[in-house]
Amino acid sequence: MEIERESMEFDVVIVGAGPAGLSAAIRLKQLAADRGTEIGVCVVEKGSEVGAHILSGAVMDPRALEELFPDWRERGAPLNTEVKEDRFLFLSEKGARSVPHWMLPGCFRNHGNYVVSLGEFVRWLGAQAEALGVEIYPGFAAAEVLYDDAGAVKGIATGNMGVGRDGEPTANFQPGMELHGKYTFFAEGSRGHLGKQLIARYRLDEGRDPQSYAIGIKELWEIEPSKFEQGLVMHTAGWPLDNDTYGGSFLYHWRDNKIAIGYVVGLNYRNPYLSPYEEFQRYKTHPEIRSLLEGGKRLAYGARTITAGGINSLPKFAFAGGCLIGCDAGFLNASRIKGSHAAIKTGMLAAEAAFDAIAAGRSRDELVAYRDAFERSWLHDELHIARNFKAAMSKGLWTGTLLVGIDQVVFGGKAPFTMHVKRPDHEYLQPAADSKPIAYPKPDGKITFDRLSSVFISNTNHEEDQPVHLTLKDAQVPVQINLARYAGPEQRYCPAGVYEFVRDDTGAERLQINAQNCVHCKTCDVKDPTQNIVWVVPEGGGGPNYSEM
Repeated sequence: MEIERESMEFDVVIVGAGPAGLSAAIRLKQLAADRGTEIGVCVVEKGSEVGAHILSGAVMDPRALEELFPDWRERGAPLNTEVKEDRFLFLSEKGARSVPHWMLPGCFRNHGNYVVSLGEFVRWLGAQAEALGVEIYPGFAAAEVLYDDAGAVKGIATGNMGVGRDGEPTANFQPGMELHGKYTFFAEGSRGHLGKQLIARYRLDEGRDPQSYAIGIKELWEIEPSKFEQGLVMHTAGWPLDNDTYGGSFLYHWRDNKIAIGYVVGLNYRNPYLSPYEEFQRYKTHPEIRSLLEGGKRLAYGARTITAGGINSLPKFAFAGGCLIGCDAGFLNASRIKGSHAAIKTGMLAAEAAFDAIAAGRSRDELVAYRDAFERSWLHDELHIARNFKAAMSKGLWTGTLLVGIDQVVFGGKAPFTMHVKRPDHEYLQPAADSKPIAYPKPDGKITFDRLSSVFISNTNHEEDQPVHLTLKDAQVPVQINLARYAGPEQRYCPAGVYEFVRDDTGAERLQINAQNCVHCKTCDVKDPTQNIVWVVPEGGGGPNYSEM
């Protein structure tokens, strides 16, 4: 059935109301005000409100924010907890060894940075954008890229609402809208649904290292006041992961006796029995961590992939009619565990290039000026210094630590060599027959928790009568290959209990997809060894509803 969609015209259409998308929108309006002109800017956001799907540690470097809003303090930006102390621990199962501060490489020093809630920050950014005249539409998922006759991006279409699980319109059906722009910015975050399509269509990753990802799992806790040290930033490496698996923890003392605690696991891990979620729960049982959490209360939970390949994996991020900004391209600095400042900066650079192009009467060409401005920027220099981090740490904890030490401490990030990642993350998984099963302890409901109780406090919800947004290219592959060869890794790498193998009435096993649980982390889309799972956008407004994450 042919569905007619209404269309709206803008100068710039932006997909995603995170730090990159909102900063781009703000910068466009600032430039228009400075020049005494008008520019039409629209931002669409699949979350129910701005900030609903945002999740990060987070320690923020304010450098890019200073450029966007030099008066951010006077405007009330929620950067209120300045980092007071950095600690880095190497954990064994029962012990911990602290790294002297003088030995910490610069990427683990946070003087001048702030512990923040990224959700609070983007809500504040959203308010600044709306005050400047930006049109923001939360609850609308960008489901399709639109192209003109010349093959350039001409905008996006939002998803249809009120489609039943059978794919047919229900009584509540509403067709999506087409949003056309002279330029379209994609700021969906890590493993963006449309960004992934654009990279494939335009072959934007040719000649680049495969993109490398990690999963970050986070909880927000309120702890006893006597244990709270506002502004303390702590990271750990080592236990509970084995020495061959990249990962580690973060623990940030934020405000009001609240701490952000989380675990990051590189998705190039090999053992199909490994569960990033369970590794995080096990980490919390370490004496150093348990003693901090005992007597406290868990307030929130979430998970998200991290685009961690760095500058070696950056795709070509400008193309006819549009560009990728922020983590949709992969501008995060994995060595610093920071991406918000990079998102803000790339949003600004893209906005400046698009504004000049529109002022010159151009549209839907390639924003070469965005690429050139990035290459001249401090962000390029920062990412170049960090270029070896992920490749080095992929060689194991101790070898990687030694290589990072040589690269960062001895050479200051300017080593006369560049290391490369050779394979995408899904190719690293080894067969179950060659792997050692991992016995994880049962949750105690006080320090450690099961997946379903965690999903509950993420406030995740999807309209049940809608098509399943976790799609399979071939419905036979999960049992015939993933279960048979890899012991069904999707039931362990998913941090939300979406995937489980069950037996039908005949006793045969099948994959059950509990799409209602999905927190939109995209881990399945990255780690599925056969790349048979494809994450597509559900109806807008669904998914998690994070508040202080």
